[in-house]
Amino acid sequence: MLADIRSWAHRHPRGFDAVTAGALCAIALLATSMAQPPRIVRWPPPAAAVVVALACAALLARRSRPRLTVLTTTACTAVLGAMGPVFGYEFGSALTGPVMAALASLAWHTDSRTAARYTAASALTLLAASALWPPGGPQLRPEQVGLAAFTFVAPAVADSLRSRRDYVTAVEARAEMAMRTREEEARRRVGAERMRIARELHDVVAHHITLAHAQAATADYLLASRPDSAQQVMHNLTATLDSALGELRSTVGLLRERDEPHGPAREPAPGLARLPALIASFDQVGLTVALTQDGTAQPLSPGVDLTAYRIAQEALTNVSKHALTTTATVRLHYTDALLTLTVTDNGPPPQVRGAAGYGLIGMRERAHAVGGHLHAHPRDDTGFEVRAELPTLACPPAGHPHAHDKDTP
Repeated sequence: MLADIRSWAHRHPRGFDAVTAGALCAIALLATSMAQPPRIVRWPPPAAAVVVALACAALLARRSRPRLTVLTTTACTAVLGAMGPVFGYEFGSALTGPVMAALASLAWHTDSRTAARYTAASALTLLAASALWPPGGPQLRPEQVGLAAFTFVAPAVADSLRSRRDYVTAVEARAEMAMRTREEEARRRVGAERMRIARELHDVVAHHITLAHAQAATADYLLASRPDSAQQVMHNLTATLDSALGELRSTVGLLRERDEPHGPAREPAPGLARLPALIASFDQVGLTVALTQDGTAQPLSPGVDLTAYRIAQEALTNVSKHALTTTATVRLHYTDALLTLTVTDNGPPPQVRGAAGYGLIGMRERAHAVGGHLHAHPRDDTGFEVRAELPTLACPPAGHPHAHDKDTP
């Protein structure tokens, strides 16, 4: 029953206010027609009825103007208290219904401080109205103090309910924010995983397809005039495609490992230990790569090791595809904190090499992901340079500052 009334009040707030005002008006009018001991002795005095009607009508504005409603109902109730000795009715709690309803509404719609100030002012006003005009002159009786104190009950209950409402609202807001944060974090992780997979697939496919294309073109050229050499090139092409399939299978295994935790073991991720084999693979397409190393090799985390290998692979693939040259250089420079990987070539300026793809973007993302940074730019004289500075285990990625990239597409 109570739930139905609450639901109806939420759906019809003006109707609820009208019913409340009417009920309080009827109770107050009944109080003005009674005498002690409680019995009905007269019709409500017209003057008192007008004041009661004005006080209850003010309750219709309690939602939009709660302060004005409190002032109006308090003034009307004080007048009713002063008129009590004249018309012979008791100034009791039945007459304070409108002011208590107004104070409760004020406590619900404002803050505790405002409600406390207005409640104290209303209680003092009602106490003065009941004490200054009794028969026989001003006097303060215990029931008058109790009546004034009784006005604190309704706003106190309303303030408690408002505090609970605000607490529930805050909890719901925090839960909603936590849900949004989880969804955003999930989307961010999905996006990061998609980018990682895209980089892996790009590096694997671009490198091996470039080699396979060059080997297939060479075999087609040699097939008519030098079939023995063409056969050797085709053999190398088969090895290249086998290597591509193996790396693709390993990459796909990364996607399935959560669903199949006990599946077949994957090959370890490539690192700088496989750099000589990578360089040898470019010999098959006519690109001679010189490898140099400065400083003492430092231990690298698996992520940095893979990043260095993939950057060297993509940079050399770009040289093979776009540089129009037959030589390139890979230099590894170790310090205690950094590994500097530099890939250079002496080909024509970049504007003659053809359109740029996702290679530089992927290399830059890889370097940033492990706490390093990447420079890619034309050399002063001729050719192009890719330089990646990556942290060693002596310099954790979280503490490595990111410099601004200097890239030329």
